[in-house]
Amino acid sequence: MLAVSRRNFLNSLAGVSVAAGVAMPAWSRGRSLEHAHKGFGTLSGDTIDLAIGDRHFSTGGRSGHAYAVNGTVPGPLIRLREGQDVVINVTNNLDEDSSIHWHGILLPFQFDGVPGVSFPGIKPGQTFTYRFPIRQSGTYWWHSHSGLQEQAGHYGPIVIDPAEPDERYDRDYVVLLSEFTPLHPHQIARKLAVGEHYFNRQMQTIGDGSMSAEDKLMWGGMRMNPRDISDVTGVTYTYLVNGHGPADNLEFLFRPGEKIRLRIINGSAMTFFNLRIPGVSMKVIAADGQEVDPVDVDEFQIGVAETYDVIVEPGDGSHAIVAEAMDRSGMGIASLTSHAGHIATPPPLREPVTLTMADMGMGSHGGTMGHGDHAGMGGTGEISGVDHAMPETGSSMSHNMRDTSKLPDDVKVGPGIDMVSPMPMDRMDFPGLGLDKVSHRVLRYTDLKARHANPHRMPERQMEIHLTGNMERYMWSFDGKQFSAVTDDPIRFGYDERVRVKLVNDTMMAHPIHLHGHFFELVNGAGMMNQPLKHTVVVQPGGTATFDLTANEPGDWAFHCHLLYHMHAGMMQTVTVRPFQEEAA
Repeated sequence: MLAVSRRNFLNSLAGVSVAAGVAMPAWSRGRSLEHAHKGFGTLSGDTIDLAIGDRHFSTGGRSGHAYAVNGTVPGPLIRLREGQDVVINVTNNLDEDSSIHWHGILLPFQFDGVPGVSFPGIKPGQTFTYRFPIRQSGTYWWHSHSGLQEQAGHYGPIVIDPAEPDERYDRDYVVLLSEFTPLHPHQIARKLAVGEHYFNRQMQTIGDGSMSAEDKLMWGGMRMNPRDISDVTGVTYTYLVNGHGPADNLEFLFRPGEKIRLRIINGSAMTFFNLRIPGVSMKVIAADGQEVDPVDVDEFQIGVAETYDVIVEPGDGSHAIVAEAMDRSGMGIASLTSHAGHIATPPPLREPVTLTMADMGMGSHGGTMGHGDHAGMGGTGEISGVDHAMPETGSSMSHNMRDTSKLPDDVKVGPGIDMVSPMPMDRMDFPGLGLDKVSHRVLRYTDLKARHANPHRMPERQMEIHLTGNMERYMWSFDGKQFSAVTDDPIRFGYDERVRVKLVNDTMMAHPIHLHGHFFELVNGAGMMNQPLKHTVVVQPGGTATFDLTANEPGDWAFHCHLLYHMHAGMMQTVTVRPFQEEAA
């Protein structure tokens, strides 16, 4: 069988598209829209039908346009079983193109659902059929990969039950975290492009007594603010749990004595959440759908697009499930209760988070931070002080490994880069902004260890990728190149190649980086055979994160920051895995 080139494949699929012939979506022309139902039903079986449509959505006094699937926000829970084959028919009833990406699911690349990378998208009035075998189990989710539709409700959960029943719990619930805003997503994008601080109401000022005069001068000289935690905040967001705002009093019922599995999914567009159930311990049993050795914690930070499964034994009574936004501008709330109608009282919001010099990539001993043409950039316009050494954590590397990093030669100072971390450090042990000083147990990546041993091979080469940006211009990129500029220059892996990838965050914001079509192993200090598998990794400000990848899923795959407006502004690449197995035969 001969492999079909990506361009020919996309063109052949485009031939079955139906032209829309509509310049402006109907909802924007004042058409009366039905209200989307909050929450989601469950669909299962070998054939599933989904329909994407315009709806209206309201919660907590905020109301606006939404993209609903089967009439709900979020869309339906798709519940499957390991080992089955599934056919999913997706009909687009919008006046614009749409798509569905199956986040974390292993499948043939042509069904991954990324327009322009693996298929042409779903035209208005068209039905696209996804067909793939279910090769895994665990907690995942699905969402649009077209425009900014994900922000406005086009997402939903996936649960894949294992072939053999799991007897560790008595019942399970999906806890899908997200946000709603009355603003159209493109309005938000425009406001961020004009001023990245538009939604930030927690900025420190000259008169703020919490900062020393020396710190004020330093931060002012770098044209940065230590409260620059989140781009979009509770100023416009209402934080949701399963589509319900705090005022909806969402309940998860249980019987005293039960063990409950909570499948926690961060399906938000831009929000990192700190999740806790005050007074109730959580046992983490899976990360990104993959089982890990149990870890007892009281709180954890979940980045955009990550999933964590926990088991809790709450005992009798009502307990607040609290999903506090990382910048502490609001929270999603639900009650875990053994008494229907009893609403748990959530704790108050904690104090806003303030960035430190370590978050600026200055290590733990101070230093200087480059901004624009300031310190940290060489006079030739190249990034200075790039560390090509292998990470100290994890297994040792072969002395014969080839260093394929393009840095520093290919990363030039330009309009897309306004800062560089002069001393980036491995921050796998950092629990997340705002959680490093709390007194209770908080999850760290270094706590994660694969429950089942993974076949391990030593990496054959290493690659270093820098996460770059210009916050004032709201430009985001990999290695200083925005996606539009690198579509014909993908990251290339040979089929079944083993590569160690080091991500270096040269910005002052945390980035959840997601690779489609694969799981990678975090190099987090676990033994070689038990490095945890993930599909999304949070790279902390001014820090590095390293993973080992076996590129054994042939095709073209998206690789991007899962902060929606960062991806939209250019922090995305294409990963190409070649040759296909048929070519290699």
